[in-house]
Amino acid sequence: MSLTLLSESFTADGEIPEAYTCEGEDVSPHLAWRDAPKGTASFVLIVDDPDAPDPNAPQMVWVHWILYNLPPSASELPRGVTVENQPVGTLQGFNDWKRTGYGGPCPPIGRHRYFHKLYALDSVLPDLGAVTKEKLLAAMEGHVLATAELMGTYQKRR
Repeated sequence: MSLTLLSESFTADGEIPEAYTCEGEDVSPHLAWRDAPKGTASFVLIVDDPDAPDPNAPQMVWVHWILYNLPPSASELPRGVTVENQPVGTLQGFNDWKRTGYGGPCPPIGRHRYFHKLYALDSVLPDLGAVTKEKLLAAMEGHVLATAELMGTYQKRR
């Protein structure tokens, strides 16, 4: 068995419902995971879009959400996670809007892919503050036991 990430909010490779985007409520979707490897001390979640700004001519990977130091006892995140209802001990990093918290899909053109990546780590990271994805990945180096990924797509309707 290997680490698995899934959602009640959308299916793997399926469309992310409008409620979780800038055209809807812009709240985080439900996410759940199972089969964490033995020795998992914390989890990291990174949500990003490699198709920015145009899937036909991508120029960057846009980071939508960063959570780190999720406790090993956690196995899901409810719909609409905020600082107030995230698992105790969890910290948030900076997204590409230069703020913490979830920022849902809001592609300027075309259908984009949104990757929800979960990492099981063998350690708890120090408080890195509102860390960027690049600095977080560097801090995780050598500590990743397993990864899981869930991809959904979205294209604006308006």
